[in-house]
Amino acid sequence: MATQTTPDIETRPVQAGNLQAFLARPTEGENLPAVIIIHEIFGLNDNIRDIARRFARAGYVALAVDLFSQGNRALCTARVIMGLIGNPLKNFSMGNLDGVARFLQQQPGVAPEELGVIGFCMGGGYALAFAVHSDQPRAASIFYGANPKPLSALVDACPVVGSYGGKDPIFSRAGKKLEETLKQYQVPADIKIYPNANHSFFNQNKPPADAEDAWQRTINWFEKYLPKP
Repeated sequence: MATQTTPDIETRPVQAGNLQAFLARPTEGENLPAVIIIHEIFGLNDNIRDIARRFARAGYVALAVDLFSQGNRALCTARVIMGLIGNPLKNFSMGNLDGVARFLQQQPGVAPEELGVIGFCMGGGYALAFAVHSDQPRAASIFYGANPKPLSALVDACPVVGSYGGKDPIFSRAGKKLEETLKQYQVPADIKIYPNANHSFFNQNKPPADAEDAWQRTINWFEKYLPKP
């Protein structure tokens, strides 16, 4: 996939540290905030690339990573999933995300101190873990992701906005527990559970009003904690 440019954004595939990735950025601007995007179990697909484009159009330099791109696809997928289940805060993907952050912060026009992270389902768990593991993110957006173990690690989290489907019994409980824990540790947070939404409601755009509200809350959160020039 070659570099593609429209009047407002430029996109291209890149190698970000150990991982393949998709970079989307505004065609103009300096000192721009940047966002790491972490995919669901389906990998770096067109849906995730579209999310990167949406961020770029909103004024962010967006990097959608492929956690499954380091080595044999099947083995890498299994290792990434088991890493999140077994030890989400200390596994090889955390090191890869450290490298991704450095790559993104070194891109032309990026304000290196203005870094955010967003993830969906499996990627939501990794985004939240990275928000605890690293002191680089200033804001995190979690879509129906798992909480890190132990929950006490959240004391080190950056400000978190989280979105969950009320019809998703497992992850809606995780969202409630996340909200309680962040409140306990006085970490700024905006956690919302949408009563009529299922698990992957944002990527399925169902219900559309909930998906759009979750997106707007994410943009508002990032604008607050990742100020633009």
